[in-house]
Amino acid sequence: MRILIQRVNEASVEIDHQITSAIGKGLLVLVGIEEADTMEDSEWLAGKVTGLRIFDDEKGVMNRSVQDIDGEILVVSQFTLHAMTRKGNRPSYIKAAKHETAIPLYEHFCLELTNKLGKEIQTGTFAADMKVALVNDGPVTIWIDSKNKE
Repeated sequence: MRILIQRVNEASVEIDHQITSAIGKGLLVLVGIEEADTMEDSEWLAGKVTGLRIFDDEKGVMNRSVQDIDGEILVVSQFTLHAMTRKGNRPSYIKAAKHETAIPLYEHFCLELTNKLGKEIQTGTFAADMKVALVNDGPVTIWIDSKNKE
């Protein structure tokens, strides 16, 4: 699984001209799932998202997590995070998981985030045409891949 985390002041998802999810201060998490991903990947990443200390403390140092600031999380599925661009100029998405694999892992990841955060998270709609809006705070944007645990 690959995730792109953006620290935001606010973020929202619009589907068919309707806002379906919105958060204030917290994290927008874009999630890409590949066929080789497992429940363990989603659990590991959920722990990273909720524990990552990327919010400022009283001294202006990034030393607080989304849990510490009582922040919110918005999760959006994004298969394009597994784009392969080595050949030519048209990305290949062959590594992106099919719905049968991706949906259960996406739902498990969201449930793990809810459990670890201690409150409901917001989500996009899997495979929908979504318009995602955000005010990136910082900006702070972090990429994490569960297959490359550095």
